[in-house]
Order: sequence, then structure tokens, then C-alpha cells
Amino acid sequence: MTGAIELGWGQLACAALLVLLAGSLSILMQLGIGKRLFIASLRTVVQLSLLGAVLGPLFRSELAWLVGLACFAMVALAAHEAVRRSSRVYRGARRDAFVSLLVAGGCTALLATSAIVRVEPWWEPRYLIPLLGMILGNGLTGISLGLDHCLRSIDEGRSRVEALIVMGATPSEAARPVAREALRAGLIPILNSMTVVGLVTVPGMMTGQGRGGTEPSLAARYQTMVLFLIAGATALGTTGVVLFALRAMFDREGRLRVERMSHSRAK
Repeated sequence: MTGAIELGWGQLACAALLVLLAGSLSILMQLGIGKRLFIASLRTVVQLSLLGAVLGPLFRSELAWLVGLACFAMVALAAHEAVRRSSRVYRGARRDAFVSLLVAGGCTALLATSAIVRVEPWWEPRYLIPLLGMILGNGLTGISLGLDHCLRSIDEGRSRVEALIVMGATPSEAARPVAREALRAGLIPILNSMTVVGLVTVPGMMTGQGRGGTEPSLAARYQTMVLFLIAGATALGTTGVVLFALRAMFDREGRLRVERMSHSRAK
């Protein structure tokens, strides 16, 4: 059998009962996440419904500027979400996250469509949009973790960083241990995913291609490519946002300026 089995709203409502179960557990255990769970579920329905309505016309479009606009919006939303998840922020953090994701996600997606898969044209939306979405979806997690770890380490370890500077270290030398641990934190999720893929988890892209009639071996190669792209984009993006954050925490005289940092208001 090929193609997807029809899934109606009634069947989707049955799946929603599991979310109600999670909400009930939150109330019983006093977890305090019932409201967040409801909002997240509502956003899931609305966002994916809108995505389904938009992707059809976009996939049929032959306008490069429209595809580019969609990619730009995806990067902007991913940058906003990455910074929102961090417990600490600074002025310009969203701009820095946007630049990091644009460079990392854009370069890897472009590499995939133009040099690896060799789609004609390279901006073919049926390939570019899903690939960029998977790259950004995973990359923003790494960027968020790296940014949060970096700022938290600077905030909580201010005395250690300042002591190194007093002893003659440059800002980059004093902040190097912070950057190293922040990068490691940002890469942990993709490393964990790559470790268990095919053994514990069956990736969504591979499952979808299998339902569509693609040979499992070909689907496996596509999924391997995607994971490699995600790993590269996460490494590049996390490195960029950590370096941007550390630069923002020092002034031109090399003094640590923790007051430029503030706690996020996101709940």
C-alpha cells in the first residue's frame, strides 16, 4: 500500500485525548503546566493547519522570491523562538540568533539542494522548504541551549572570568572555557539523536518516504543526509550565537559588562 491513510478530524480528536490525559496528570501532580500544555496544543493545531494551507500553493509556485520570503520568515521565527527559550537575554540577542541561523541554516540547505541532491532549480520548494524546516527546527534547540548556557555561566561565574582578566588574560582567553561548555551543551541534542537513530527512533522523514513508496534504503540515505546537515548547521549556528553573546558581554576596553544581560520574561 502506498500513500497516506486518510485522517479525519474525529480521529484527530481521539489523539487529543492523550493531551487531556497529560493535562489531568499535571493537575493531579500539581505540575503547573496545564495552561502551557493547552496553549501549546492549540498552537500546534493552528500552526500546522495554516502550514498545510500555505504549503500547497507554495509548492506549486514557480516564484523564487516567494520561496525566499517563506524561508526568511522561517528563519526569523526560529530565531525568535531560540532566544525566547533562553533564561537570560541581552539587547540584540534576536538579531544575533537570526544571523547565526540564516548563515548556518541557509548554507546547509543550499548545499543540500544545489550540490548534494542537485535539484533544478535549487530553490525548488518541495525540497528546500522541508529541508530548511528540519534544519531550523533542530538548530534552534542547539542555539537556545548554547546561548542559555553561555549567559548563565557568565552570570554565575563572573568572579572567575574577572579574575582571569585581572591576571592578564584577554577577554577571549577568559571566556574560552565558557564558550567550550556552551558549544558542548548546544550539540548534545543532535549527538543524542544521531546515536539512537535507527535503533530506538524511526525518523519522521524516513517514515513519510516509506509510506510514499520510497525504497527503505533510499529513505535511509536521505535521512542520513538530513542528520548530517542538522549536525553541521547546529554546530555553525551555536558557535555563531555564542561568539556574538560573548562579544556583547565585554566592552571595547575588555571589561566584563554583566549588566547588559537580563532575565527572560518568557514563561
